[in-house]
Amino acid sequence: MFSKKALTIEEQIVQLQERGLDIPNTNLAAKYLSNISYYRLGEYWYVMQSDKEKHIFKTNSKFKDVVALYNFDAELRLLLFDVIEKIEISLRTKLIYHLSHEFDPWWFQNFELFSNSMALVKTLSNLQEELERSKDVTIKNHFKNHRDDKRFPPAWKSLEQTSFGALSKLYGNLKPTVKSKDLIAKELGAVNHTYLPSWLQSIAQIRNYCAHHSRLWNRNLPGTVKILPKPPFAWITTDVNIPKQHEFSKLYVHMCLMKYLINIIQPQNDFREQLNGLFVKYNNVDPGALGMKPDWFNEPLWNQ
Repeated sequence: MFSKKALTIEEQIVQLQERGLDIPNTNLAAKYLSNISYYRLGEYWYVMQSDKEKHIFKTNSKFKDVVALYNFDAELRLLLFDVIEKIEISLRTKLIYHLSHEFDPWWFQNFELFSNSMALVKTLSNLQEELERSKDVTIKNHFKNHRDDKRFPPAWKSLEQTSFGALSKLYGNLKPTVKSKDLIAKELGAVNHTYLPSWLQSIAQIRNYCAHHSRLWNRNLPGTVKILPKPPFAWITTDVNIPKQHEFSKLYVHMCLMKYLINIIQPQNDFREQLNGLFVKYNNVDPGALGMKPDWFNEPLWNQ
């Protein structure tokens, strides 16, 4: 039976000190703990503990380093969220444009175009909820002006209301015979529809971590991405810097895919400079916890 009681902030600080965490400024620590929960910060000091069961800290473990890790992670999420936003908008635009022209503006509710009918039912149900909740004037006016039309609003209205996750599921669920599926993949440098779905699924999940302020630093991610054997655009050329299959749970390979996509969507972007700037600003952060390679910033991929 769980028997731990809730600790006051003062008790939290004393407990951390007794376990070996250096906290010279208890007033400042109390300020942090009053705004960032003990449990949330614990995700960052966990690796500093030599005894994970008794929660004893390694020698020279400092509260200021915990805060630095927390701030690094927060700024990393903001950076990735900005990059992912551009990828999301591009995917949404391409889905709406190509499929509306190949078929019609209501292609996304045409079950003949999708492999998994049950998955499409779930996607459309979520979309309906989004549209019903929407305060967007365009959506409200559409339902007002087209009361007799029982279909969803056309793709260029409906799909602006849905999430990156839903867009990635729509794309992945399209039948391979749908020409736009390969066309979109080719425009995004993925050659064909074989590779892009796993990229989008990975990026959508990371987007959700960013949106919900969840830890990215030192997090294990699902290693399901498929890497192109011969990418048509700049990639990693040095063997030691190429992510290996067993490293796909680290953030590095997923950021490489984001960089690959953003180089196509927005050439001459500053993703490399901003990411490297974070490592410079927070020099106590171990890049290895993200799976970063020693010479990553000199690769052709990261120099676009």
